[in-house]
Amino acid sequence: MTFEKPYIVLPTYNERENLERLIPTLFSLRIPNLQVLVVDDSSPDGTKQFVINLQPRYPALSILNRPKKEGLGRAYVAGFKEVLGQGADCIVQMDSDFSHDPQDVPRLIEGLKDTDLAIGSRYTKGGGTKNWPFHRIALSKWGNIYARFVTGAPIADLTAGFKAWKSRCLKAIQLETVNANGYGFQIEATFRTWKSAFRIKEVPIMFTERRIGQSKMNRKIIAEALWLVWKLRFLLLFLTLHII
Repeated sequence: MTFEKPYIVLPTYNERENLERLIPTLFSLRIPNLQVLVVDDSSPDGTKQFVINLQPRYPALSILNRPKKEGLGRAYVAGFKEVLGQGADCIVQMDSDFSHDPQDVPRLIEGLKDTDLAIGSRYTKGGGTKNWPFHRIALSKWGNIYARFVTGAPIADLTAGFKAWKSRCLKAIQLETVNANGYGFQIEATFRTWKSAFRIKEVPIMFTERRIGQSKMNRKIIAEALWLVWKLRFLLLFLTLHII
């Protein structure tokens, strides 16, 4: 499927080494009219200047520099608002550390042919994880089962961070009102899409442990996701009662 203005949004914090390989790889995919936006929270590793230096080589590369680190969710909301303002009609979100395979980007975009949100799913048939330690696999699988049970959303991978959106979907679910970060942001964005009756498809992917750097996962992010799903559950109950 061909879009007039597809964007990839890459949130970064100290990911310069990964960007050195990722950006050329993304543009080598030869996706028509592709634009790439790096959303950087003032990384001390020089990410901003590195991206600026690459722009003569890749005119479709841009950067949104934010004054401080505020978390993944805030970075995505800022990036989404930026590209929607530039007229994006397809937005792909992905990690910058190669845990999401760039070669899967065209498959996600193609998945939008008959849906509004295509999720790169580890837990649908054909998906999986690679090089993850047992405790990370257990945490991820348990977290998804828990989130699915509490919210009622029929999505196998609610915490997935590799997604392709149609712009109308992102505009409709009012992401600027989402305060969650990390897993919580991924869960709430998908939950809002489901509750807004948009079409969702899970595209199987293989998630691979990052090549360089350290995971941003911490106890605060996990705790946020644990209480967030109950907030969404009560919201669902309120909406049901309101309709009755």
